[in-house]
Amino acid sequence: MAQVIGFIGLGIMGRPMAKNLLKAGYPLVVHSRSRGPVDEIAGAGAKVGGSPREVAAQSDVLITMLPNSPDVEQVALGRDGIIEGARPGLVFVDMSTISPIVSQKIGGALAAKSVKMLDAPVSGGEKGATDGTLSIMVGGDKAVFDAVLPIFQAMGRTITHLGPLGFGGFTKLANQIIVAVNLTALAEALTLAKKAGLDRELTLTALAGGLAGSKCLDQKKPNYLAETYNPGFKIDLHFKDLGLIMESSRALGVPLPTTALVQELFNALRVKGRGGLDHSGVITLLEDFAGLSR
Repeated sequence: MAQVIGFIGLGIMGRPMAKNLLKAGYPLVVHSRSRGPVDEIAGAGAKVGGSPREVAAQSDVLITMLPNSPDVEQVALGRDGIIEGARPGLVFVDMSTISPIVSQKIGGALAAKSVKMLDAPVSGGEKGATDGTLSIMVGGDKAVFDAVLPIFQAMGRTITHLGPLGFGGFTKLANQIIVAVNLTALAEALTLAKKAGLDRELTLTALAGGLAGSKCLDQKKPNYLAETYNPGFKIDLHFKDLGLIMESSRALGVPLPTTALVQELFNALRVKGRGGLDHSGVITLLEDFAGLSR
């Protein structure tokens, strides 16, 4: 009989990830702050838990996909949280992007209840979540990783065990540096090309065929062509990740000058009320700087 999976957090990423688990045949128990996605997933065959505690009590493996460290800590350790409903042997898999230090704290608290934890943040955006092609970066005990691997395979394509609990999170922060800097470089390049009078589609085709090509370019190309930046991953969330990155860099003694500059650009976007745009929308700020109208 298939393991019962709990899933908490049905946002832009969590909802398609949960759907892929249902498609793979796993019994699912879901919970989220917004009722709409819960009803949608329930309509596809999932059961509904009224709280994280209720979800934990019914689950063999429980996955969270939440915005930030305080959210995960509250769901895991707070009132009516996972820790109150967990049975010994439950595996808790946090797939959010949060502080690796907080992951380790939560893991320690849950271990006292005989709950095993993996941190397994993802990359690939909404498209990767929908297509089941996410990159999943996992920290935690290798035997637990091996047991959960078939579940990961229902949601992702590149699944890597990186070491102890927290190592998945540190890898995701490294990933978010590259993505934020890449999107900012694309924004500068395309703004330069636009100001020079180049055709955007031809420019993107040329860039994609050389060393400047990237998954960021390929995945965000429709945004750049339409000049609309509906969120696959919001600027607000990437700004949060940049904050986690800078906190970790200071704790580890690693100067990140380029990342610090990009963080301030994302901050400026939020000040302008653009935090709800897709993170490729950083180009709108560069176009403002260049005096280009949209």
